[in-house]
Amino acid sequence: MKVWIAHEKGRGLLGELPAGAVVEVCTDAESLPSDPADVEFWVPPFLAGPDAAALLAKLGGLRVIQLLSAGADAWIGRVPSQVTLCDGRGVHDSPMAEWVVGAAIAMMREFPAFARAQERGDWSYAGLTPTRELTGSRVLIVGAGSIGAAIERHLAPFDVTITRVARTARRDQRVHGVEDLPRLLPDADVVVLIVPLTEQTRGMVDAAFLAAMPDGAVLINGARGPVVDTAALLTEVTPGRISAALDVTDPEPLPPDHPLWRLPNVFITPHVGGSVRGMLPRGYALAGDQLRRYAAGADLINQVSGDY
Repeated sequence: MKVWIAHEKGRGLLGELPAGAVVEVCTDAESLPSDPADVEFWVPPFLAGPDAAALLAKLGGLRVIQLLSAGADAWIGRVPSQVTLCDGRGVHDSPMAEWVVGAAIAMMREFPAFARAQERGDWSYAGLTPTRELTGSRVLIVGAGSIGAAIERHLAPFDVTITRVARTARRDQRVHGVEDLPRLLPDADVVVLIVPLTEQTRGMVDAAFLAAMPDGAVLINGARGPVVDTAALLTEVTPGRISAALDVTDPEPLPPDHPLWRLPNVFITPHVGGSVRGMLPRGYALAGDQLRRYAAGADLINQVSGDY
C-alpha cells in the first residue's frame, strides 16, 4: 500500500505502520515522488488549495484522503465517490481556542491601539479612558463543533456567559439553531465565528447580521473569509460602531491596499490560528491512526459527509 504524506517530519510521527505500507513524501502537485496512479492513502499539505485538489485526476487508485486541516471546503465536490475524505477534526481545537481567546482579550483591552501607540512612542492614554474587559462578557459562539467546544472550555476562567449556535438546534445540549441568531445577536458582546464554509454559511454574516450586533460588540472570525460579507463588514467597522478580529479574510490574502488593514478597530492575523508547532505531531498522529484503521478494514473517523 502506497501512502503519500506532505512533510518529511511526518514519517516519524505516523507511529507504527501497517504491514506493507510504503510512505513517500509529496510536498506539492509538481514534485511527485513516484507514479501517482497506485497511491491509496494521501495526506495533502496543510491548507492545500485547488492545485492539490487538481492532482486527484492522477490518483486513480486513491481510497482515502486524510486532511491536516479542520476545514474541507477546498475539497467538496472534487473528490471521486470511491474516495473517503476525512478532515482534521481535533487537531486544531486547542490552538484555535487560544487564538480566539487571545483575539478577544486583545480587542476588549484595545491591544492593537496600544501597539500602534508604541510605534509612535505615545504614552498619552494614561488610564483616562478605561477599556472593556473580557471577564463577565456575553459571548456568542457560532459553530458548535469540537473547536467551538474547546473555545468554551478556554473561556471558562473568564466568567463569561456563553451562548452556542449550530446549523440545527440541539435543545438537549443548550445549542440554538441559526434561525435564532436575529434575537441572540443583540445581546452579544463578542461574536465568534467558527463554522465550516458551505453554501449555507457563505455570506452568512451579512448586513442584517452585523446590524443586529450591539454598538461596541466584537466580531471574531476564525472560520473562513467568505463566511463574512466584506463590504457589509466595512460598512459597520469603518465608523467604529463595532470592531473585528480576523484570522481569515475575503479576499485572502488581503491586498496591501485594502482599507481593512488601516482601521484602528480591526485586528488581522494572516490565517495563523492553527499554525503552531504542535500541529504536525497531532495531525500525523491522527493520520497514522487512520492509516492503521484503513489497513485493518475498520471504520475511519472524521469522515466528511456530502452536505459537509
